[in-house]
Amino acid sequence: MPAEWPRPRGIAHPDHLDRDVATLPGVGPIVTKNLAKLGLHTIRDLLEHRPHRYEAAAEEVRIADLLAGEEEVAIAGEVLKTSVRRPSRRLSIVQARIADESGQITAVWFNQAWLAEKLQPGTLVRLRGQLKRNEFTVRSYDLNGASATADFAPVYPASDDVTVKKLRDLVGKALPHVCDFPDFLPARIAERAGLPGRADAFHALHRPRGEQDGERGRRRLAFDELIVLQVGLARRRRGREGELAPALGEPGELVSRYREWLPFQLTEHQERTIGEIDTDLAQPKPMERLLQGEVGSGKTVVALYTLLRAVEAGKRGTLMAPTETLAEQHFLTLEDPCRELGVRVALLTRSVKDDVADAQIVIGTHALIQEGVELEDLAVAVVDEQHRFGVEQRRAITGNRTPHVLHMTATPIPRTLALTVYGDLAVSEIAKPPADRKPVKTAWVTQERSSEAYKRLRKHLDEGRQAYVVCPLIEESETSVARAAEREAELLRKGELKSYRVGLLHGRLKPAERRELMAQFKARELDVLVATTVIEVGVDVPNATIMIVQEADRFGLAQLHQLRGRVGRGAEQSYCLLVSRAKEELTDSALARLEALVATTDGFELAEVDLEIRGEGQLLGSRQAGLSDLRFTRLRSDRKLLEQARELAGDLVDYEGPLNEEVERVFAGRDVQA
Repeated sequence: MPAEWPRPRGIAHPDHLDRDVATLPGVGPIVTKNLAKLGLHTIRDLLEHRPHRYEAAAEEVRIADLLAGEEEVAIAGEVLKTSVRRPSRRLSIVQARIADESGQITAVWFNQAWLAEKLQPGTLVRLRGQLKRNEFTVRSYDLNGASATADFAPVYPASDDVTVKKLRDLVGKALPHVCDFPDFLPARIAERAGLPGRADAFHALHRPRGEQDGERGRRRLAFDELIVLQVGLARRRRGREGELAPALGEPGELVSRYREWLPFQLTEHQERTIGEIDTDLAQPKPMERLLQGEVGSGKTVVALYTLLRAVEAGKRGTLMAPTETLAEQHFLTLEDPCRELGVRVALLTRSVKDDVADAQIVIGTHALIQEGVELEDLAVAVVDEQHRFGVEQRRAITGNRTPHVLHMTATPIPRTLALTVYGDLAVSEIAKPPADRKPVKTAWVTQERSSEAYKRLRKHLDEGRQAYVVCPLIEESETSVARAAEREAELLRKGELKSYRVGLLHGRLKPAERRELMAQFKARELDVLVATTVIEVGVDVPNATIMIVQEADRFGLAQLHQLRGRVGRGAEQSYCLLVSRAKEELTDSALARLEALVATTDGFELAEVDLEIRGEGQLLGSRQAGLSDLRFTRLRSDRKLLEQARELAGDLVDYEGPLNEEVERVFAGRDVQA
């Protein structure tokens, strides 16, 4: 341990880590409120707020030697005088005259008017920044002898209200609490992996002497995260070891008739996945398989095959979807083949409650797992868009039963992430759509050119095709979104699309209205469907060949890819036109999302880009057990750490003490043992 790192002393007090940030010296109500906006509520949160990069040390120069256009440098001197200007209501400029032995310069701060009180004449300052137009624009500073500004230092995710400098100060105040983190990793394991102690790792992360120090600290903390996650998953696997599911034997006559009914040949990827599922279903051990596939790759075909395997064995199958719209779409899709095959299918949602007593396949939403719904002889459960469900919800569908479970997602997950988060599931992939599908051509235009997008859309309509116009999610309220969609539809009916039949689909419509609207669109009684994100998944109209996504910069990358997947369902060339604000108004992440979507239609490639843009802890959302706790792991580069953690998890599954407590904390309320 380097001499400058304070050695942890005393006994660890994990509860101290969950104290409010307001217990730190100098943290008042306003700072506490601003920290909360960054998700930083406790001392633990501060210490686990990982720097997203490190800043190289800046060369210190004399004021007389400053040159415009050079990289950032540091200067030191004394404040001679200070003034504040307010050119506009939203802009304040602090100017301070700084002198050293070689000369003087005016230093400038923007929108930090409160600094003027601190920059009194005679104050010693150390400033980091650049010379611009004969003024020194300050990016960070130290007052009265402090010296961190020009040194190698962490750069934290920050905000206008909580600057990087403020976060460095607050993390410094929290650092004495690193001794409250129990070092739950056995010393022999840390030694074998060449990793520092846990307390040392936090010091290395937040007060490194160089990049190598910071990375060494991060890797140890990432290893801890992965060990905890893998031990939790190993416990869940072990909890199911004694479970028995009905062995369904070999495929029979019903699925043979289903194959004959299909108007196309299954793809190589579909056949391989079906083979993997058949192998699982033949065993008395419950299948737990994740099926992830590209948009339009034919996962629903595989899902129905799996459900029919239960029916032909004299059992029952069920399919659970996260929204009523998606459940209804599945019902409409499966209803025809099931009727042809003589299979009874029912729909069960909050709004539609078919009689499920005699149904062989039941499709529904959360209503399937509510009390009073009896699903006797359940042999196969399919959970669609499973990343939208919490662990408890996914497990609740099985109740005390032990059916075979197929988890499906059309949001491709990088394989490393899938192994991390779903380490208890086997993974199947359908990576390519059917061969007759052409990749959707994607273009991006700014708002001032949106008329060109509608001109192209009208050309498709005049050729007998259909189209979607997707409205942005402006507010969290579904009611507000519905109203925004209604306004957009009305404007289009009076303007760009006044000569066409325009329908409106949003989540506030009654189920019967939604079904009627989709039936009209499929029957070509409507030319254009203006919709919110309720069409993100499950909607399949081959004649729809063009989509306009309004304010596309407001959507996530995975969501945009899902929306784009609503076109290109037939053999015709299809198009997706993204409309956004001017490029200079977009954030870096919004630019990256839109550029990525234009560059590729490969969902697995986009998933990797999404992982890079958004980070591991946000890609699937906080509902995933342990995923929101991945603050230090870089799944793209930590594959070896993940493999080590998976190997060790089996040996540590019964490990007591701090490791057990940490597993319980991370998986609290997440049904680890289920």
